[in-house]
Amino acid sequence: MVFNILLHAVELDKVAAGLENGKNIEHQIIHSLSHISGPYAFIFYHAISGRIFYGRDLLGRRSLLKGEGKDGSFALSSVRYGSSAERWTEVEADGIYVIDLPSVPHKKIKIVERYIAWSGLSQELAPLKSVPLPFGLEIPKLTLTSPAVDALLQNLRSSLEFRVTDVPCPPSNTEGPARIAILFSGGLDCTLIARVMHDLLPSALEIDLLNVAFENPRVVKAASAGKLVPADPYPHCPDRITGLSSYAELQQVCADRFWRFVSIDVPYVETVSHRSEITSLMYPHNTEMDLSIACALYFAARGSGVVYSDASSSSLSYTTPARVLLSGLGADELFAGYTRHATAFSRRGFQGLSEELELDYQRLGKRNLGRDDRVISHWGREVRYPYLDEDFLRWALPLPLGEKCGFGEAAIPAWMASEKDNEPLIEPSKKLLRLLSWKLGMKSAAREKKRAIQFGARTAKMEVGRTKGTEVLS
Repeated sequence: MVFNILLHAVELDKVAAGLENGKNIEHQIIHSLSHISGPYAFIFYHAISGRIFYGRDLLGRRSLLKGEGKDGSFALSSVRYGSSAERWTEVEADGIYVIDLPSVPHKKIKIVERYIAWSGLSQELAPLKSVPLPFGLEIPKLTLTSPAVDALLQNLRSSLEFRVTDVPCPPSNTEGPARIAILFSGGLDCTLIARVMHDLLPSALEIDLLNVAFENPRVVKAASAGKLVPADPYPHCPDRITGLSSYAELQQVCADRFWRFVSIDVPYVETVSHRSEITSLMYPHNTEMDLSIACALYFAARGSGVVYSDASSSSLSYTTPARVLLSGLGADELFAGYTRHATAFSRRGFQGLSEELELDYQRLGKRNLGRDDRVISHWGREVRYPYLDEDFLRWALPLPLGEKCGFGEAAIPAWMASEKDNEPLIEPSKKLLRLLSWKLGMKSAAREKKRAIQFGARTAKMEVGRTKGTEVLS
């Protein structure tokens, strides 16, 4: 679609320039691309003007790397290739880049980029902030009947509808009819996606839930020292426990659909054997934390595991045929789901929380989406982010903080606390999402605490030692 839009921009430029040299091509391309919604990365050569245009969407949801060799060579690619001596960096997701090529063919020149900031769409999204509430103002308590809960459902449904309806059947669908799979830890964000998606798709369509668990030698050694050595390390992974819990709840609440829970168990020797491939894919990201997260996404996106029969303890090997994967990424950044958000509020109130959320949103395009895209697309699958839909962001970003989370609400004394359907006792982080989950029948998922993927799947700190996540890989 992006290529067709660029071709249309060229045609408009030809008309405007009288079929001459494309003087207005930059304006036409910028104007056209700034009104596109959705993830993309592009490289476009305009022969008439001798220019190369390239860039990524505002949030950087698709990978694009820039490589510079010691011999002065220059390359653009979705993944790194060639000599390790070359320097590769992520193309920033902050605008469109232009290179003017020489008029003389094969003339050696020094590559000089020009940068053009986004207009249009970016102007609508970038300045929006989470609105802080004044100090001393009584914060209205979020409840199941709060208008924001219904608004969340409406906007999340709209975002999902674009991403899950009319997904074609995989071309070599020999193992099952699943067209869509969810990267499924059993946490609040991905489980809410599954629940809302259920109401959008025909019940005959099966949905795969990809749940990954790792054998972690450090955890096994610690358990051995405490004489708590499990015969099988995978069922004890935190994400496997929450995954099965939310899976059971989905089966109960959405009983007319077949949910396929795919247990993806990764032995340590297999993690080691794929390490070089994973580090190559995630480059130029190169820290221990990058590797921990990339490992979990790499094996989850591979989609190969086992499916247990509900009627017996037997299992079958299974690889999902789905080429569309859904991720809950973005919910924590929008609705205050990280521990640091609670810390910011405890230190500086809503002003501090607002600034922390704004920083998280501004960093989205620079942090990890390109890395995740390279790791997941390695398996021929595409990841989609319902919480990062542009229209969803336009609604969520300016939403008052008191309607996103429960920080600042008056605490209920323990002796008065009683859980009723109209007053669920849930934690304040991402309270709006928790209330919607509760309202849709997913009460256990509504209570789930935030857990980073590297800790839930146990890919963090596999070797015994004091390795920090920020340490550069050796």
